[in-house]
Amino acid sequence: MTAPTPPTPPFRDPHLPFAKRIDDLLSRLTLDEKVSFLHQFAPAVERLGVAAFRTGQEALHGVAWMGPATVFPQAVGLGATWNTDLVRRVGEAVSREARAMRARDERVGLNVWSPTVNLLRHPLWGRNEEGYSEDPRLTSAIATAYTHGLRGEHPTYWRTAPVLKHWLAHNNETGRDVTSSSVRPRVLHEYDLRAFRATVEAGAVAGVMPAYNLVNGRPNHVSPYLREQLRAWTEEDLLVCSDAGAPSNLVDSEHYFGTHEEATAAALQAGVDSFTDHGTDGSKITGRVKGALEQGLLTEADVDTAVRRQLSVRFRLGEFDPHYDPHAGTGEFDTPAHRVLAGEAAEQAVVLLRNDGVLPLAADTRIAVVGLLADECKLDWYSGTLIHRSTPLEGLYERFGAERVEFAEGVDRVRLRTSAGVFLKVPPAPEAADEARGAEGALDPALLAGRTDLPPLTTDATGTEFALVDWGEGVLTLRAPDGRYLSVAEDGYLRASADQPGGWIVQETFRLEPQGSEPHGNGHLLRHLGTDHHVSVAADGVKVASSDDENPEVLELVVVERGEAAVARIAAAADVVVVVAGNDPHLGGRETEDRTTLRLPAQQERILEAARAANPRTVLALVSAYPYAFAPAPLSAVLWTAHGGQAAGTALARVLAGDVSPAGRLPQTWYADDSDLPDLLDYDVIGARQTYLYFEGRPLFPFGHGLSYASFGYAGLAVEVGEETARISFSVTNTGDMTADEVAQLYTRAVDPSVTRPRRELLDHRRFTLAPGATAALTFEVPLSAFAFWDVARQAWRLEPGPYDVLVGGSSEDVRLRGTVVLGGEPATPRPVRRRALAAADFDEQSGTELVDLTKVSGDAVTPAAGDSGELVYRACDFGADTTGVTVTVAGEGTVELSLGGGAATARLTLDTPTPGPYDYVTLDAPFAARGVHDLRIGLRGPLRLAHVGFSG
Repeated sequence: MTAPTPPTPPFRDPHLPFAKRIDDLLSRLTLDEKVSFLHQFAPAVERLGVAAFRTGQEALHGVAWMGPATVFPQAVGLGATWNTDLVRRVGEAVSREARAMRARDERVGLNVWSPTVNLLRHPLWGRNEEGYSEDPRLTSAIATAYTHGLRGEHPTYWRTAPVLKHWLAHNNETGRDVTSSSVRPRVLHEYDLRAFRATVEAGAVAGVMPAYNLVNGRPNHVSPYLREQLRAWTEEDLLVCSDAGAPSNLVDSEHYFGTHEEATAAALQAGVDSFTDHGTDGSKITGRVKGALEQGLLTEADVDTAVRRQLSVRFRLGEFDPHYDPHAGTGEFDTPAHRVLAGEAAEQAVVLLRNDGVLPLAADTRIAVVGLLADECKLDWYSGTLIHRSTPLEGLYERFGAERVEFAEGVDRVRLRTSAGVFLKVPPAPEAADEARGAEGALDPALLAGRTDLPPLTTDATGTEFALVDWGEGVLTLRAPDGRYLSVAEDGYLRASADQPGGWIVQETFRLEPQGSEPHGNGHLLRHLGTDHHVSVAADGVKVASSDDENPEVLELVVVERGEAAVARIAAAADVVVVVAGNDPHLGGRETEDRTTLRLPAQQERILEAARAANPRTVLALVSAYPYAFAPAPLSAVLWTAHGGQAAGTALARVLAGDVSPAGRLPQTWYADDSDLPDLLDYDVIGARQTYLYFEGRPLFPFGHGLSYASFGYAGLAVEVGEETARISFSVTNTGDMTADEVAQLYTRAVDPSVTRPRRELLDHRRFTLAPGATAALTFEVPLSAFAFWDVARQAWRLEPGPYDVLVGGSSEDVRLRGTVVLGGEPATPRPVRRRALAAADFDEQSGTELVDLTKVSGDAVTPAAGDSGELVYRACDFGADTTGVTVTVAGEGTVELSLGGGAATARLTLDTPTPGPYDYVTLDAPFAARGVHDLRIGLRGPLRLAHVGFSG
């Protein structure tokens, strides 16, 4: 007799709703099994046939870290396209490749940690390359397009599950795990939350990743905004994945909690569902969760909530329905279509910043190509491995012919002589190794101990000449004649063995430190930056000393040829010079390292000056992850593109040749000087007048700027206001003589606002193609809510009635059409401070203060930024007819001073005895006479926290 087939468990039934299936699976899991799911690497549950699962697969501009894949332009380059349709198609290609790679390598994850929607508030941020724009609406438009591409269009099953990074207000690498971003309510709602919100509400987001930093004194991994904001925007079960190591930071570096059990419980209850910590070892996290359960800090229901969200993503990815998953058989990898798309994206990302008519180049132009990046196709930390590549030099060879293009890299060629009078040189080939040994079998001490399994790393007779590249602020790389970089291996020896600088800790960078005592007068110590130790010469080769006390070698730097000389030589004989400058994404501005200046590295400035001096027809092509400041006037043309992936060189050459008209637009302001920038840690974009929204100076190039080889005329602006939307129409005509893309940009500004509002603010945009003489009629439906601001007095959005300018044109400063529309709305009313206590954080203006956490769970308080003195202003406070007293809720120690308007203080409340801790608030009261409506000024004196202010009569 045949045993009956066991019934299919409900969680395996594809006909049931996901919610019921998740309920069933949860009921079958033991508590230990559920706890194990909370780590990034969730183990399999073999008794139920549930596979192992890993959250996290980097896919910012292609599948990263998992080997060869199609590499698209960096995220900031995708932002520069201003093309949502293109970016959606890039997302589709990336997700298809993730599926195809997953089919042959189960390490490839489908829960992708991208895109990054942090706003490019400050151009010195080391991770500028990862974001899309400084503007929240442009950022959310591009991010929404990318996530829709990653998700796929199937109504039930997702191709990949995108997780947005990094929640919240994260724009500094300097002290990123211990610094706090002070974000007042208006900036929070109008700026930082806005980019996330629109993308989440669009319905293609599986979750978010909290950032390393703190916001208002509270780590993002215990942020109340996860519950109060994020999860209120959608009915989907969003999966919150911690950043790597951040759960441990809550105790180890931030000291926010006393124990890891307490920290883990707080993060889980705040909304973190998957803990990325300790690599593949889940035992520490699961041990902390179990400890928290035993201590009563967590309940099993807390664990169930987090596991449910993770399972929701796994079901949507089709894991439990392999026969129904429409994406299971996806095999589209490195297809011709993907290669074409990579080229299209690279072309659309090119921004023409200046052109005096030298571009496009004629077919018979003799071109001198110079610069550190002229023959490079650089990758970044979140790139895949290139299958195809093109450099600017290769692209120009292909487009104009090698006979018309001459190249000089423009780097210094140097030799390094030891105190013994011999030059350092690359090692011999393996078969010649015996000849390099002396009578006792020791290696020549001047040899660099490289890999003996490689062919000779030299093309000259001595092997002693190196290309020295200064990447800025004295950070150097040294390259052997065959192109390999000097690197330091784990055994401490220098080897000419690296194809490119890279890695989490770069091992290919050095610094020369002058030593005046060297007998030749040009002595230097060579410090290896990866280990922070000097280079020494030993009997068995050149190595990094274990400490700086081990007699580092004093080396004489012998310059064989200056880079400027080679540049000047070929520039003088050319019709035009193309200087390709920029950055290496692994050096001088990257994850873990912010930049310190907008200026180009000194060596690149010298190359540029040498080219201009030799040939006035000089074109600067910047290939970089972020903006620079320089003098554009003497240049014939300037272009910028982010590192453009595998097709970067071909794309740049096609733009230079006029095969395609450039139509990229700047996604962030390019400032003229470092003095235009606020402090990197000042997150108050309103008070510090940051980004194009508030900047009052003259930028080098404004937000939205980008030129074309065609010209465009704008006409016929019409605005119709309905009950909920404004309908804005106009036409654009290509008045040039070639087909080209235009990016029409729609802005607004409040004409007579009652509070500080943006100088202008992007409402919408559209990129489109027009043939010569063709006209496009454009219409934008803008919700009236887009004109609103966050009213701190009401703690809500408010559309202020009055006139608003409607501005249409080619950039934030290139306004072609202008109109004014009068909108209705809710008029301002005084703050009812008698009826409702005044939250300290809801100020209108401030100086010398910062926001801190009211409690570890929620709320904000205000404290002097330097612990000394700060000022707060609350506009139009209604004290009624008989206010006679004031109460303040404070912690710490110090004095609160209150005054009306600009007058002298009329009340002082002093906390003489310090409270036991920062969250031990006390209430102080004092007489305070006021009537009618006045501006209230509050002075904070001393290291205290102000939570609330109340008034009575």
